[in-house]
Amino acid sequence: MARDILFDPMLPLWAIALLAGVALAICLLAAWRRLPGWWLRALGVGVLAVALLDPSLQTEEREPLSDILLVVVDDSASQRLSDRAEQSEAALADLLQEAEADGLDTRVARVGDGEGDAGTEAMTTLSEMLAEVPRDRVAGAIVISDGQIHDADLAPALPAPLHLLRTGRTGDWDRRLIVSNAPAFAILDEEFTITLRIEDQGDVPAEIGTDADIELAIDGGQPQAYRIPVGEDLQLPVRLPHGGRNVIEFRVPEAEGELTTRNNAAVVQINGVRDRLRVLLVSGEPHPGQRTWRNLLKADSAVDLVHFTILRPPGKQDGVPVTELSLIAFPTRELFFDKIDEFDLIIFDRYQRRGILPAIYLDNVRQYVEDGGALLVAAGPDFASADSIYRSPLAPILPAAPTAIVLDQPFTPAISETGAKHPVTGDLPTGFGTDGAAWGRWFRQIQVQANAEAQIVMQGVDEEPLLVLDRVKAGRVALLGSDQVWLWDRGYEGGGPQAELLRRLAHWLMQEPELEEETLSATALGQEITVTRRTLGDAPGAVTVTAPDGTETSLTLEEQGPGRFVGTVDATAQGLWRLAEGDRETVIGIGPAAPREFVETIATDALLADATAATNGGTAIVEAGAPDLRPVREGRTAVGRGWLGWTPREAYLTADVRILSLVPAWLFLLLATGLSIWAWLREGKR
Repeated sequence: MARDILFDPMLPLWAIALLAGVALAICLLAAWRRLPGWWLRALGVGVLAVALLDPSLQTEEREPLSDILLVVVDDSASQRLSDRAEQSEAALADLLQEAEADGLDTRVARVGDGEGDAGTEAMTTLSEMLAEVPRDRVAGAIVISDGQIHDADLAPALPAPLHLLRTGRTGDWDRRLIVSNAPAFAILDEEFTITLRIEDQGDVPAEIGTDADIELAIDGGQPQAYRIPVGEDLQLPVRLPHGGRNVIEFRVPEAEGELTTRNNAAVVQINGVRDRLRVLLVSGEPHPGQRTWRNLLKADSAVDLVHFTILRPPGKQDGVPVTELSLIAFPTRELFFDKIDEFDLIIFDRYQRRGILPAIYLDNVRQYVEDGGALLVAAGPDFASADSIYRSPLAPILPAAPTAIVLDQPFTPAISETGAKHPVTGDLPTGFGTDGAAWGRWFRQIQVQANAEAQIVMQGVDEEPLLVLDRVKAGRVALLGSDQVWLWDRGYEGGGPQAELLRRLAHWLMQEPELEEETLSATALGQEITVTRRTLGDAPGAVTVTAPDGTETSLTLEEQGPGRFVGTVDATAQGLWRLAEGDRETVIGIGPAAPREFVETIATDALLADATAATNGGTAIVEAGAPDLRPVREGRTAVGRGWLGWTPREAYLTADVRILSLVPAWLFLLLATGLSIWAWLREGKR
């Protein structure tokens, strides 16, 4: 029960003060004039002033409320290291028992790993708890954690002490790998550096040493091992093996006694790009399609094109003196002997043997292809003649042989059954032609017989091979059995996808990974991995998916087009995922190789030190035993050896309120009137 005197003024306080002041001044004047009733008048004024304030007695019936203790339990990934989870549960049980003995109302919330690799958001959880309870009942807050709190700067303004009940063991130590500098893009065949560092944290055993092994693997291949010093930045020189995405994995073998290996790996995904594409185009003679090749290649600013057209063969007899000719001599030795290895692609466009390129130079082209080069032959009537380029040292690498027949009749190029599955010709855009035709017609085709191992991806007249592809040792060769692809470029009968076809063809010849016909690839969008298997054969088998923690699952792919099979994986964990189907393997990194929870793993007080100090709280170590809970007055230090403090809030619930006027109004009026009459009588000497 509580009693208070309340005032309910009948007039504004300033008005009461003004009236009382005027009356008091009159009383003081009467006293100065020595009037005998001045003090009675002053008492009457006081009685009237009190009456105007209307005093009353308030009596409250109160029910005391228990104080609230907020407890946040860290259930994040770092708390599952060693025996921290068991420490947390034991500490929570002891804490609840202590709180119950002190009559505290305990509210417990658990916090796991934050979304999007946000880490442990314990302070956000504490803020949400604080918003759900009356602040005047909060006696304290305790966070049971290893101290690795990733939103410590968001600690709420608590009206009571905040404490950290820290898990972890003396002697804990861990080793981690840090990649501090790695480019997103790199130029093929050029060396670049990746900066990495191995760090040891915690109480590192002396026998561990100052050097550590590190393994490097590209695209899940055979790892290469190195030994580097611990605690020093290492500039590692790297060359990318191919264009497109290169996944480089660094891994440090597990050391005895370290807390976890989840931060012993790092994944870097770098796109390999060519600095400049160097293309050599040799046109055997001027023809309408010559400009098509030049326009296509010069449209790309990244292409360095060397184009030669043979306008005047050596055997030509036209009577024009040589001194009056302004033609450029064909630099055969420089192009086909000295600098042939500098080209990414060589194109022979309607070229025939006329004695300009000796057989030894054409043999250099053959060797260039076998060593990994790319050759495209665009055949015209010259390919079916006696001077065909096929009848040269290039014959062993060409994918088809001419029959000496030229098919001069209209036809619409079509995709073969193999071509529908091949990335060069599969899914080529349609809708170019007129009268319902897919594409515009061509009017000449060279009949060829494809090699047994070659791939026929396009067909022409009576399903004769039109575009033939083949691999020759380390290189690739393509044969286009017509010189009229330029009709598509000119839009004849609606045209066709000439630019896209030739772009894909050139990239396939230069071995760009995205145009490989037998591939297992993976892309990631958020936490979903899309697995794609391209093949020219039958449906592939199931894909074995290995998660970062080593768990294996089987993924069945579904056909989404000819030769294209797709499946999706829900990436529940961040890190390096490995995919394997038959003898094909690939890897993909989801988020960082080491999630934020495993970047720093040693238990610490530092992150919450400012937040606890601001509320007079502190840290207790679970390993040292369960701390006692003690009530501490507000503003006093709330932590000591073996104990944590909470502030009694003395909150209550008002059950009943009674208000009683101290003096009735009529009594105040009677008193004021009596005092006034008494003063009048005294001053009149009656």
